[in-house]
Amino acid sequence: MTRSERDSWDLASSVGTTATMVAAARALATRADPPLINDPFAEPLVRAVGIDYFVRLLDGDIAAGDAALPVDPRHIVTNIAVRTRFFDDFFTAAANDGLRQAVILAAGLDTRAYRLPWPDGTVVYELDQPAVVDFKSATLAELGAQPRAERRTVPVDLREDWPVALRANGFDDSQPTAWIAEGLLLYLPPEAQDRLFDIITALSAPGSRLATEYHPDGGAAMAERSKDMAPHWREQGLDLDLSELVYHGERKAVPDYLAAHDWTISMCSRAELLSSYGLELPDDAASAPMRNTVAITAVR
Repeated sequence: MTRSERDSWDLASSVGTTATMVAAARALATRADPPLINDPFAEPLVRAVGIDYFVRLLDGDIAAGDAALPVDPRHIVTNIAVRTRFFDDFFTAAANDGLRQAVILAAGLDTRAYRLPWPDGTVVYELDQPAVVDFKSATLAELGAQPRAERRTVPVDLREDWPVALRANGFDDSQPTAWIAEGLLLYLPPEAQDRLFDIITALSAPGSRLATEYHPDGGAAMAERSKDMAPHWREQGLDLDLSELVYHGERKAVPDYLAAHDWTISMCSRAELLSSYGLELPDDAASAPMRNTVAITAVR
């Protein structure tokens, strides 16, 4: 599953598998009492993709608290729930402040267009690989799900000229926009990360907002943690090593890069983010890679 320059994927292969994994975590987080997030569409989407490991995880056939595992799946679920809630709250605040254009980059199995309380007149753009967009749209239609905003899908690879495709679907760069790049940056080469922010900046009218995450070590610790999990996943029939899917190499610090491009930055560590929702970052080796992760909100 090692990356190549022009690779592509669906939701059961390569980078697409990570989108299904995140959706499985959202489904499990939705079952919590009380739940930090509510995503009623995550579980049926994961079951529709049909990756056996994640289906068995939802069915309870794989232990969620196995002390023998290098990473406790419960901690993964909590971290995904907190990350999801951060981006949920970002969009909700932007919409409440009058922004009526939202863009989800590398949307995967994101269901925010269907589950957040969007004000009338809001347009949500979802960008991802054509196979990913088509599968999610078809599955949600079969479920009878109805978006709560005007949802416009943009089936495009972010390595292509995606601004042209975005504008062709009605995007108006004269209006302020709320952007999210969730769980995306490490799957881009370092130079592509810079190019992404350059394009977002060029498309962002005054008042636009952006939310993303930053890993100061370039995701190296997270890649090592993934290597530890890969043997367990293989034993359970899941061929997934996240360290093979991310791009390594020195990256520019996201907060500094955005600030240099006229964005006003607010930052929150993962521990602070957990604390804001009444949770604590576990004090174990498995959670250490998340300790320095920073949630970023930027205003143009």
